[in-house]
Amino acid sequence: MAAQVTALFNEIWQQYLSVTPSAKKIHQLIGNGNDVINDHVAYRTFNDPKINLVQLAKGLLAIGYTECGQYDFSSKKLDAKHFEHPDSTMPKVFISELRVEEFSTEVQEIIAGLIAQLPEDVSDRADFLYSGRLWEISSKDYETLLSVSEYAAWLAAWGYRANHFTVSINHLANYQDIEVVNATLKEAGYALNTNGGEIKGDKAVMLEQSSTLADKAPVEFSDKTMEIPSCFYEFAKRYPLANGELYTGFVAASADKIFDSTNAKVEFAFS
Repeated sequence: MAAQVTALFNEIWQQYLSVTPSAKKIHQLIGNGNDVINDHVAYRTFNDPKINLVQLAKGLLAIGYTECGQYDFSSKKLDAKHFEHPDSTMPKVFISELRVEEFSTEVQEIIAGLIAQLPEDVSDRADFLYSGRLWEISSKDYETLLSVSEYAAWLAAWGYRANHFTVSINHLANYQDIEVVNATLKEAGYALNTNGGEIKGDKAVMLEQSSTLADKAPVEFSDKTMEIPSCFYEFAKRYPLANGELYTGFVAASADKIFDSTNAKVEFAFS
């Protein structure tokens, strides 16, 4: 089972690197040539029965993952769950889904048109979690989605791939503090997501998080090619519970701001 998990995330990682070249450089910078443990990987989807959170999760459940937490993001119209593997060195997986019915008829019709292009059994594909975009979409429809939901627009443009990987600071050989990691990244020229503060969370909520801003990469729409935000790299430090084990959940207020790492329209402060 462990071999299956490792093989799956190797595929997901390679796909992620193809549109996030900064991640490979940061991996080497922070890891100093050592292996980096991934705290978690995140996915986005729509809440349609064909491709909803349940459909994304079923392949993970089949290789030993279990559901461990549920979250609501009212302002972004999202529901989310996270999944863990018995081997704590395997990445947790955070899957969110957009509540499509809460948007306008125009937006619902655009999203329905994307999903209609997929076969009913699309989620049974062995490569579903790294299958990429499986539908055609115009730049006009992308822009329409972007005007109301960056989340929907990103998913429509990029499809099924890791939205981000996350370095576990707890497992780094040469870093213990998120502040030092952030300083190292900024010194190397990487811009961080400062929405809600450079560091989201604190020791009181058992989790500190930070992230780079997404790279940009070209996307082929049905009418033209555009360069848009792709994926980003996150960093997490977890604190121990009373029993000495590290907290393994997520903090919705922090994750809400992390989502904006792919949002080119959010105003970030640069120092």
